[in-house]
Amino acid sequence: MATADRPSGRNQLRVGRLVKAHGLKGALKLELYTDDPAGRFVPGAEFTLQVPEASPWHGKSITVREHRVMNGSSVVFFEGVDDRTAAEGLVKAILWIDQDETEEPEDDAWYDHQLTGLDVVRDDVVVGRVIRVDHLPAQDLLIVRPASGTGEIMVPFVSAIVPTVDIAAGRIIVTPPAGLFEELVEDDAPADASEQDAPGAD
Repeated sequence: MATADRPSGRNQLRVGRLVKAHGLKGALKLELYTDDPAGRFVPGAEFTLQVPEASPWHGKSITVREHRVMNGSSVVFFEGVDDRTAAEGLVKAILWIDQDETEEPEDDAWYDHQLTGLDVVRDDVVVGRVIRVDHLPAQDLLIVRPASGTGEIMVPFVSAIVPTVDIAAGRIIVTPPAGLFEELVEDDAPADASEQDAPGAD
């Protein structure tokens, strides 16, 4: 699952993450968040980089020089990234591309504003509402205001926990692990009688 807005609010689609340097000539292996890598990573395609503020790449964009599939993995070369040292400076960067909002998002991809405000439903009960989406290098998080109205709950935006997004119905279906939306009740049952002292024992 992916979302199609950066935290800045620009309508962009997250299409990949650079996971590791490959070889000595500046190549990087890609984790793909797009159904159309051959169409997205064409020579000349330009991406906005999501990197930490301390990175020299912060606030910059990058242009594809070449895209290949090597041993079943997507590998990309960028203009100005010519050796392994330069490539390693881009590891964990997330790649975003401008997206025409009139264009249908790819499968399992939504704009942040489409998700914000949706009811969060578990077992046919509304347990909260999405108030924003946080984009982290490893995954997206849906930030949910619980139905109690206090606090925030971070819900990993993965299909195992969010199997259904129904924009038309104004809701998402969640199957969260125990304890995510409620406090776990500790087992206060008394110890088994066999573990207690027998009557009359010292």
